[in-house]
Amino acid sequence: FKIAVSSFFADILRNNALNNGLLPVQVSPKFLSLLFQKIKESPTLEVTVNLTEQTINIQNAASEHFEIDSYKKKCMLNGFDDIDYLISLKDKIIQYENSIQK
Repeated sequence: FKIAVSSFFADILRNNALNNGLLPVQVSPKFLSLLFQKIKESPTLEVTVNLTEQTINIQNAASEHFEIDSYKKKCMLNGFDDIDYLISLKDKIIQYENSIQK
């Protein structure tokens, strides 16, 4: 997946981004300012985003935690869209359906 970093995302943009494999990483304005400063100083700067830990790290400078919906996080980590997620639950769905038909 690809990543967009900002200090603000509108809800509709955030949801559309997540549905299309773009991870919107929302950081504090202070962190974003530092990020731009460091990129200006070194255009080849390494920035690491760890979705599992929900952190973004500016090489040798700073790190910040970001929030993401747990469902969307699971989908992004597994490469699922909404249909893929439901298919991954097929056995549980069948088991539930069988339990209520008795």
